Amino acid sequence: MGLTSRSLLYTVVFAAVLCVGLTVWIWPRLAGRGIRPVLGRLGAIVTTQLSIMAALALAVNSWGGFYGTWNQLLGRVDKAPVNVNEMGRGGPYATVGASKDGLVQPAGPQGLDKVGGIPRGPADKEGKVQSVRIVGERSRAINPAFVYLPPQYFQKQYERHRFPVMVVISGYPGGIMNLAQHLQVPQTAGRLLQENRMQPTVIVMVRPTIAPPRDTECVDVPDGPQAETFFTKDLPDALKSTYRVGHDPSAWGVLGYSSGGTCALELAMRQPNVYPAAAALSGDYKVGNDLTTGNLFGSGPDAKRKQQEHDLLWRLENMPAPRVNVLVTSSKKGEKNYAETERFLKAVKQPMTASSIILPEGSHHFTTWRREIGPVLEWMSQQLTFPQDTADKAKPSGKPSGTSEPSGAPKPSEEPKPSEEPKAAEESEAAE
Repeated sequence: MGLTSRSLLYTVVFAAVLCVGLTVWIWPRLAGRGIRPVLGRLGAIVTTQLSIMAALALAVNSWGGFYGTWNQLLGRVDKAPVNVNEMGRGGPYATVGASKDGLVQPAGPQGLDKVGGIPRGPADKEGKVQSVRIVGERSRAINPAFVYLPPQYFQKQYERHRFPVMVVISGYPGGIMNLAQHLQVPQTAGRLLQENRMQPTVIVMVRPTIAPPRDTECVDVPDGPQAETFFTKDLPDALKSTYRVGHDPSAWGVLGYSSGGTCALELAMRQPNVYPAAAALSGDYKVGNDLTTGNLFGSGPDAKRKQQEHDLLWRLENMPAPRVNVLVTSSKKGEKNYAETERFLKAVKQPMTASSIILPEGSHHFTTWRREIGPVLEWMSQQLTFPQDTADKAKPSGKPSGTSEPSGAPKPSEEPKPSEEPKAAEESEAAE
């Protein structure tokens, strides 16, 4: 029987109930003071406790899908490289403290000192991870975040360049520490940069909820938390006002795991002019109400329509497809979203394009997502444009949203000459 099969769960639950019943029945016979009665009582207690714990563990695992197969539970994990299946197809050196309006505020180490592999050497050699708080002017939310700045961000030859941005969203109820410590996003990005498999990119790590402990699922709740507004308006504005990042949508992408992956797909398909590229690791394809979310869509005649619009399969069947590129992941064995992932991929139509990573065996767990995060970051990097000149922040990039340029850092010869934009050069001196 499979680890997540209902037959195994029902069998273990029945065994636990049977053990409890037998213990109650035979307990009077074990009331003596001899060695046998004592051993009998200990055996009955241990057997009953183990059966109850096994039933509870299987129930929790069945609900969360943390270990999809026996191999996953026993640590026999396939570590072979995974492949992506293509289908169709502010001023220089701005710092957190230099933000004009305080939309991004420094927040101290926030546990980063305990995370292995975080850059700790010279910023222009290893990059840097900052702990910040993002202040939403419209949503009035304040969300913690980690911001990874690549080494090139601090190097002289790139001081006139705006960098692409990846917004990485954790699952719920997990937080940003999971992205740094367990998913190892900054560590993987640094390795890919060294191997020239990813272009220099600013990576912003955030959680999906803006009103914990409630799971807001990146939805603008009527008369409640405005999570979609935070991710599509407040967060981009805050980053653009603080860091040297691209102003054109072609420089922006969003990805996440579990409910963070669901958010990534929702944000891209609902707001393609903000995030024309998205990737979801073990994500779902619709948002619904449950005990952790409460009522996300309000009441009245518009509630059903709002909920339908957050069902991505319904959108593909009933609305024009957005011009976005998406990547989804799942496993044929061990993940609950495999069937829905296949349906989603078949429903994708032009001008939308989709790619996938489908593993033979996996789980809803970091052991699976760590295998996928490298190829996902590499794929995402290929979707984003770089560089964007700081002097051209008011000009369109001239490249349609959703297109991509080859990965890799630009050569120093590509750097604009200071004489081309005297005003930008003056701003650079003032910022320094």
